[in-house]
Amino acid sequence: MTAPLLAVRDLKTHFQAGRSWPFGPRAAALKAVDGVSFEIQAGEVLGLVGESGCGKSTVGRTLTRLEPSTSGEALLEGQDILRLSQAAFRPLRGQIQMIFQDPFASLNPRLTIEQTLAEPLRIHGLAATARDARARIAEILALVGLDPKVMSRHPHQFSGGQRQRIAIARVMILSPRLVIADEPVSALDVSIQAQVLNLIKEIQRKSSVAMLFISHDLGVVRHISDRVAVMYLGRIVETGPKAEIFARPSHPYTRLLLDSIPRPDPSRAGRRAKALGEPASAAAPPPGCSFHPRCPFATQRCSVEAPEYVALSDNHRSACHNIAALPGKQANE
Repeated sequence: MTAPLLAVRDLKTHFQAGRSWPFGPRAAALKAVDGVSFEIQAGEVLGLVGESGCGKSTVGRTLTRLEPSTSGEALLEGQDILRLSQAAFRPLRGQIQMIFQDPFASLNPRLTIEQTLAEPLRIHGLAATARDARARIAEILALVGLDPKVMSRHPHQFSGGQRQRIAIARVMILSPRLVIADEPVSALDVSIQAQVLNLIKEIQRKSSVAMLFISHDLGVVRHISDRVAVMYLGRIVETGPKAEIFARPSHPYTRLLLDSIPRPDPSRAGRRAKALGEPASAAAPPPGCSFHPRCPFATQRCSVEAPEYVALSDNHRSACHNIAALPGKQANE
């Protein structure tokens, strides 16, 4: 097997809370990401999925150095990008790009589209002249389905879907090796989401760029991903090829997420398992398996011993003590 483009090892990103009053004790650190490991091959799309607050967006922001890591490593072709100085990391910023969730906030309202797209070309020295920059901007606007004539307009003159297309163009104009897409369609109208999602999938296929696609929506992840990593309370609990995750989910949390997907035919929905209570706080995660307080299959062992990953196939792993004892489950039953 070839070496991965990106290898993340035991990544931790903790946030130190402040004091409730000037001389009081500090609150416990918020363990947003608490020991996450995964790999992404060149040209592969890894879907990172989980409930809001599980830490998946923090993973993306840490890998792009928008948040400092607490410990762990992220090897981009063998080079740990988390340990580089800002000066040493600057040349790599063009190779690791991020599509943000909200296109209304991610575009500078004062800049025209031409200025927005010319800026990364100027910073990374990818256009020798203004004419070269305009030619590249026209090319990338056409790629995302926009008329190059719009480059003189400002962001407020576009719809949400068009703004996200511009944000995608800003990322792809640098021809990155890795794109981190953080909930890129969740802020858009439902009628527009499919169009933008199909655009991202088509661009990824044509460019063969590797992608970490972050979402809370398993339906979206199923459409675009090659492999899936399921995250709960700062940790990844199951990873595997998309087909195996959806056909044979092995972790109780993955099964509950799949059960939450609406079925077009209620008569085929079957009996759905339900989680018990609400997720614990990342500032005070429960001992043992972090999911055990909500798990309908938890045993005494789950409350005291953190599970190790169990290999179910070459690329399918799950962190659960009770895989063998769980009842059979098909995602489409």
